[in-house]
Amino acid sequence: MISRKMTVADLRALKGKRQLVMLRVETAEDAAAAEQAGIDMISVPPSLLTHPDFRDAAPSLFCVASLSYGMYATAKEYLRAAFEARRAGADAVYCAASLRIVRRLAEERIPVCGHVGMIPSQITWTGGFKAVGKTVESAMEIWRNVTELEMAGAVMAEIEVVPESVAAEICSRTSLILMSMGAGAGCDGQYMFAVDILGSHKGHYPRHSKTYRNFAAEYDRLQSERIGAFRDFADDVARGTYPAPGHVVPLDGEILAEFVRKLSESNGNSR
Repeated sequence: MISRKMTVADLRALKGKRQLVMLRVETAEDAAAAEQAGIDMISVPPSLLTHPDFRDAAPSLFCVASLSYGMYATAKEYLRAAFEARRAGADAVYCAASLRIVRRLAEERIPVCGHVGMIPSQITWTGGFKAVGKTVESAMEIWRNVTELEMAGAVMAEIEVVPESVAAEICSRTSLILMSMGAGAGCDGQYMFAVDILGSHKGHYPRHSKTYRNFAAEYDRLQSERIGAFRDFADDVARGTYPAPGHVVPLDGEILAEFVRKLSESNGNSR
């Protein structure tokens, strides 16, 4: 394990040596947990980079800022966002835009993570949320996408929902660091969303996800406890049991009497 903060050079040196582990996190708490769990890399929304506790929580994690597709239009906008992310502590940026934009970012020596296979923002071209690369033509298209990203200067890419054997063959033929999201162990590492691992939601879980905890049930329990606590408070107020003597500030009786006398005099003078 590399105890200091990883670099692009470190990641490249590890290609083919061991599986890297990457998480998508969206809170400082998840980032801190990833740091303590020994995770290698995290993907984060740019807004998390500005959280005051973020870098203290995750000082050694290689951090990829996700420049979400559609949030930016021109190379200039992507470049500005990438520089802002780098200044805020990101080590690389995720970009699913055109090769022209990837190339422009790489020209400025900004490490870029691309995306191949099933790309959620572009699923209309591949038929929806389903595996790609299951035909020779589709598999060759993924290979072309990888080589184009490599030539454009990207350093890594997510490869999503591609047959394991196809992904392994591609990974062995590229210098890109390929992070698998449902593309098997033949890639350079495995990438999952923290919310799926934690079981934080009640929606759809993709086939490639694995849930290790049941946070959704815990959230339900906490919400029930929250409602119960609020109801108990309201009941105490209605019964007059809150506030009790321990919840208020006491006052010496003589001071109170003198205060009341002065109030009475003040009221009399004001008439």
